[in-house]
Amino acid sequence: MKEKVDLEIKADFRLEDVLLEVINFHSTVSPFKQTTDNHQTFTLTGVPGMPDKDFWMAFPLCLLYSTTVLSNVIILVIIKTESLHEPMYYFLAMLAITDLSLSISSMTTMISVHWFNWHSITLGTCITQMFFIHTFEEVESGVLVAMAFDHSVPIRFPLHCTTILTHGVIGNTGAAVLLQSVVAVLPVPFLIKRLPFCHSNDLSHAYCLHQDAMRLACADTSVNSIYGLLAVIFFIVLDALILLVSYILILQEVLDIASQEERFKILNTCLYHIRAVLLFYVPLIGMTLIHRFGKHLSPLAHTLMANIYLLLPPVLSPIMYSVRSKQIRQWIIRMFCWGKNGP
Repeated sequence: MKEKVDLEIKADFRLEDVLLEVINFHSTVSPFKQTTDNHQTFTLTGVPGMPDKDFWMAFPLCLLYSTTVLSNVIILVIIKTESLHEPMYYFLAMLAITDLSLSISSMTTMISVHWFNWHSITLGTCITQMFFIHTFEEVESGVLVAMAFDHSVPIRFPLHCTTILTHGVIGNTGAAVLLQSVVAVLPVPFLIKRLPFCHSNDLSHAYCLHQDAMRLACADTSVNSIYGLLAVIFFIVLDALILLVSYILILQEVLDIASQEERFKILNTCLYHIRAVLLFYVPLIGMTLIHRFGKHLSPLAHTLMANIYLLLPPVLSPIMYSVRSKQIRQWIIRMFCWGKNGP
């Protein structure tokens, strides 16, 4: 009887040992799943070489965001209160809303990293942020194309300007730009969500971008790369080509104008828009090239270019258009003098 009990105890021990071996083997051959489960958060990165919580970085950042929000809100308020119903101001309002949305999309994580030293972000939040950043990036490109169209119509078809640029056409153009941008970026969250992340979870910036998160995956990312490249070609590059052709046609029309004063006036009007286009596309192209071909460059170069791309256009665009527009400039001067002299 005693021998039978001993045999049963030994059998139980053997069964327990076998189960432990199976569990250990499973954990040994499947680190991929464990790592995938553990990498549902990413670590945002500030400026390389600077302290994690640095006042001299956080303060200018807050100043830039405050200027962006204030200047774009002022433009929207002026367009609303002064009843500026010309097509140019409708498109300017679209650009201001886009700049505000693009800034707000990155503001929360940028401030949390540089001011509060909060670096962790969940996968879901990261995907949501990259969706909005890339969407409003596409929207801004489309709005700049629409503004070029607004500049070309009065020059090429001066007698039919009011019949071409109606309120309905402007509204439909804005809706089409937004819809096209959403459709273009909509696959990105699903392409990222399917990837397992079992390498380092350190992102290169203080916000999430598709190309940045994609490099952390431990699976084949060729689909993501191809889709990203096609999206850039068919939307950003195509928009840039449309802008180039528009201004070539505008230049041809301007050169046919006999009056030198009229030429200067039209070119001066277009110059502000060309500056806004360059302000958006030059940092965008620079950041894209650095991500594609600048892997040997220092992390500081990547961070600097990414911050310039995301922070500078929303700050400078409203300032440039405020200087250019007589109505906006007069409203700001009037409000400044009213605040200085009192009601």
